[in-house]
Amino acid sequence: MYSSLMTKLLYIFFLALVVSNCSFKKVVKHHGVPFLEKKQKSLIINETNTNDIRRILGAPSTQSKFDNDIWIYIERKQTQSKIKNLGRMRIFKNDVLVLEIDNYGILKKKEFYNMDDMKKIKIVKDTTSASFARNSFIYDFMSSMRQKINDPLGVRAKKRKEISQR
Repeated sequence: MYSSLMTKLLYIFFLALVVSNCSFKKVVKHHGVPFLEKKQKSLIINETNTNDIRRILGAPSTQSKFDNDIWIYIERKQTQSKIKNLGRMRIFKNDVLVLEIDNYGILKKKEFYNMDDMKKIKIVKDTTSASFARNSFIYDFMSSMRQKINDPLGVRAKKRKEISQR
């Protein structure tokens, strides 16, 4: 009797432990600068400098140098999708901020893109085909170079010739 009571209490304890650790909140994975849309509003064109940008947003996710510096900041949030999709992650926030900074370190241009803006961007589906065929000059030249590398003295060619004459 005492052991059956203990096993029932253990079952109740483990069940309570499992239920109390379950949460109905969705897990959110965050990447990049939090609250990017709100923070980018404080950046003023022709007034904000690189020190202000680093203080407000931190280090950029990506930097490139052309005529002017281009700094790119990213914010992305993912959460688990519905149970029917077996817990695959779904992106629900994807913001990108592109800043162009001149040689003096002053903000010259600011572009903010959210998920709706990115859906409007058209990507070209054209592909480039190979420019040489098997019977082209390049193919013939490269195959003769390969043959000379593999058999520099022409020994294999002589042996093939002897075999074919027999």
